[in-house]
Amino acid sequence: MAPIRTQWTRFIRFIAAETSQVHIGQPVDPKLDVGLAAWNKQTIKAHEIVGSALDPAAQVTNTVLTVKELLAPLSRDELKIVRCLGLNYSDHAAETKMAKPAAPILFYKPLSSMIGPNAPIYVPTVAQPVEAHLPDYEVELTVVIGKTAKNVSEAEALDYVLGYTAANDVSFRKHQMTTSQWGFSKGFDNTTPLGPCLVSNNAIPDPQVLPLTCTLNGKTLQNGNTKDQIFNVRQTVAFLSQATTLEPGSIILTGTPAGVGFARKPALVLKHGDDCRVWIGHGIGTLVNPVVEGKRAAKL
Repeated sequence: MAPIRTQWTRFIRFIAAETSQVHIGQPVDPKLDVGLAAWNKQTIKAHEIVGSALDPAAQVTNTVLTVKELLAPLSRDELKIVRCLGLNYSDHAAETKMAKPAAPILFYKPLSSMIGPNAPIYVPTVAQPVEAHLPDYEVELTVVIGKTAKNVSEAEALDYVLGYTAANDVSFRKHQMTTSQWGFSKGFDNTTPLGPCLVSNNAIPDPQVLPLTCTLNGKTLQNGNTKDQIFNVRQTVAFLSQATTLEPGSIILTGTPAGVGFARKPALVLKHGDDCRVWIGHGIGTLVNPVVEGKRAAKL
């Protein structure tokens, strides 16, 4: 099986200033951190892409558009299913005083939990007060599946990957710790940021060398590297495809390194007004989201 070959290297989805419509494109500046630039209201120019995110034949054109609003690289309509791994870094398992898993720990998120760059992370009333419910951050490398995968080998697993982006697996620890199933505590509406851009698998041939951080209100709290994953991306894709079809548009959040808030003494929680940023290297960039305790519509 040959790897997926895209015409683009870095893919963004956005509302254009010129049309007030949703477009897809590739940033003109190959080194620009588009997430940070969008948050700081810097001008972002992008070559329009004709096609769709999940079509490898989508063409980068010479038409240049201005980003008015940066969106998640995949819309909720394009996302098929959100799979997530728990306890996939040895240092994170150690800080939570849990045993390293013998096999990947899998849970799912509803599509309604997904939001894009700059959108507020919404802390619902069921998770307030925050000091008791412990809303928490988790930076995670996210794999985007680009073609149908079932019963694939580890050797061929990366051939099914379209690209990589970042996510913040916001978790509500009081709810999480009351049951062995994590889907509810990690699946509240408008709580899981995704983005800021999708980097082609061609540009990241080895996903096990990526630095990743989480910063809260200017302080770096997580500082890891995907080389420390217990189950690497090849192993994860192969394992999850056993007797299970991974459709194009499926995404996999691959776990978080040490430094989460609830493992700290005293515990550190997300609260109203916080500025939470996750960053992954090799062109993925910074995903910035404010925290809001209250109702707010989200755009994806």
